[in-house]
Amino acid sequence: MDDGTEALKAFRRGIRSYTLRAGRMTDFQRTSYEVLAARWCEPFRPGETFDPAEAFGRKAPIVIEIGFGMGLATAEIAAAKPGLDFLGIEVHTPGVGKLLSEIEGRGLTNLRILHHDAVEFLESCVRSGTVAGFHIFFPDPWPKKRHHKRRLVQRPLTDLLASRLAPGGYVYFVTDWEEYALWAREALDSTPGLENLFPGGWAERAPWRPVTKFEQRALVDGRLIRELRYERV
Repeated sequence: MDDGTEALKAFRRGIRSYTLRAGRMTDFQRTSYEVLAARWCEPFRPGETFDPAEAFGRKAPIVIEIGFGMGLATAEIAAAKPGLDFLGIEVHTPGVGKLLSEIEGRGLTNLRILHHDAVEFLESCVRSGTVAGFHIFFPDPWPKKRHHKRRLVQRPLTDLLASRLAPGGYVYFVTDWEEYALWAREALDSTPGLENLFPGGWAERAPWRPVTKFEQRALVDGRLIRELRYERV
């Protein structure tokens, strides 16, 4: 795994939003985290290859979601797709606590959580050509120009995603921020090995992707939902 170029390292150092954040937790979220993390959270072990078969106790395609927020959509997708395994990555502890309760309550054996920086994990622990898909739904758009360098979807991070995808694997990106959508499309279009499944345009919403409360509010406020789907070729 030698994708740790200086550009990628510099990018990771610049992502100030991707540090572990405790946030304000409800008593329920805190209890869920304290009781369930040991059961459903995967530890981050720098330099040690992540083995999905060992983590899930079976061999199945794995989909990684980067930044799942409170995780309700993540849980719904995992419940609807029992033949796939899902690893949700999040740095915000209240969201981790909430998704842990969903995993336990729904009995989801195909969903695990990594409470750590996604970029560092992908760079250090994930083998090339092993991921069936990446989900990046409504990431922070960092709207101010001086903060654009903190956006997740940009090169060289997109090159790292492409390298970790298996042939035919996909990147699925959704945002309600038009300028970020254009930015992301430019970055993904320029990434070697990725092909837009809807050339020159926006993707249609996959029928299995739930419409979240956040998304509903965006629609009420008149913001368009932009979706992008790229495939590893």
